[in-house]
Amino acid sequence: MLYYMFHKPRGCVTARSDAVHKTVMDYFPQDLAEQLHPVGRLDKDTCGLLLLTDDGYFDQRIMQPERHIPKTYFFYALGTMNTEKQALLEHGIDLAGFTTRDAAFAYDRSYHIRELEPYMPEDRRPRYMKNPEGPAFSGRLTICEGKKREVRRMLAAVGCHIFYLRRERIGTLALDSELRPGEYRLLSAKELESVYENGCFL
Repeated sequence: MLYYMFHKPRGCVTARSDAVHKTVMDYFPQDLAEQLHPVGRLDKDTCGLLLLTDDGYFDQRIMQPERHIPKTYFFYALGTMNTEKQALLEHGIDLAGFTTRDAAFAYDRSYHIRELEPYMPEDRRPRYMKNPEGPAFSGRLTICEGKKREVRRMLAAVGCHIFYLRRERIGTLALDSELRPGEYRLLSAKELESVYENGCFL
């Protein structure tokens, strides 16, 4: 069985094939890409930790909703944060169709928008830079769900707009800091042992 850690870049979709966009499979040699499939997904504008395997059982254990496996995301966002907003993020926000489960939020630091220009999507950079002295900040959010664009929607619900999002961790498994966007490596024996002996990351 094959188990890979991949540092997904922004701008590609999590799919085996796509008629319009580059996919995560395009970063692998064709013979390997034909064997692997992504475990879960990251949207086109999100980068970071993605797992790929040829083991369907591995996939099922990670993605079963009742396991509530924690996933940690680092982000840059426009706006400000305060204790009231943090409490909403951590204890449940009403979004369209559901209320989020408890989450863990960690504030990092504040910025002026101009300081984060390199992290902005090129197509939206001119709009964001119209207010270069405006407030922005970085932080981390750990959730135990996987609703579509959930982290972005949670921050938007408290008046903040994420423009850079990177998944750093799935349970105990962290993105290898030596992997650059578009690079991948096999999971180590120790990482696999952690997956299976600790109840699949829990």
